[in-house]
Amino acid sequence: MRLKPLILVPAAACAVLLVGCSSNDTASDSANSSVAQSAADAPAGSVVSKACPTGTAGADTAAEWTVEGTTGSVSVVGQTDSNAPLVTVTTPFAVDETAVKVLHEGDGATVTESSTVSVCYVGVDGRDGTTFDSAYQRGEAADFPAAGVIPGFQQALVGQKVGSSVAVVIPSKDGYPQGTPDGSIKPGDTLIFALKILTAQ
Repeated sequence: MRLKPLILVPAAACAVLLVGCSSNDTASDSANSSVAQSAADAPAGSVVSKACPTGTAGADTAAEWTVEGTTGSVSVVGQTDSNAPLVTVTTPFAVDETAVKVLHEGDGATVTESSTVSVCYVGVDGRDGTTFDSAYQRGEAADFPAAGVIPGFQQALVGQKVGSSVAVVIPSKDGYPQGTPDGSIKPGDTLIFALKILTAQ
């Protein structure tokens, strides 16, 4: 599955973004030029990389955030320079309210509702612990408008600083109350995301 601005391809998830799925390369080119502009505006000598690390943290790595749900639990280890986040779920995991945890605070610009962001992220379904989408598996960040995502994911973005690693648990009401069209996320599913914000424009 490949994220594009306001679009998720293929339809297999529509897991983060609000609207339908298609392959709109014009929208993708527009967002990519925004990221390129962010790189052009970066201080001389700095590099804005859209690569997401693909390494795996050891199972014995200490959790940076643990959440006890109304059922089950989740623990999260944030992204490092070489490793993707590690999300461990005792299923079924569910929460009633969205909760956001900054694992490592960045020092860049603050994300606003009007920002277009470049983000490395992994999404896990609390019902069965499966990963339903991962920029880390693709090795490349996704670009999308901060206001174009599900409400719980937007809460994890808006107000955060570029460079921050964040985790969020999202109940169905702030995610997909009716589930996704392909049925991969079902009504009532709690979602867990671990992410790092690379750029905001």
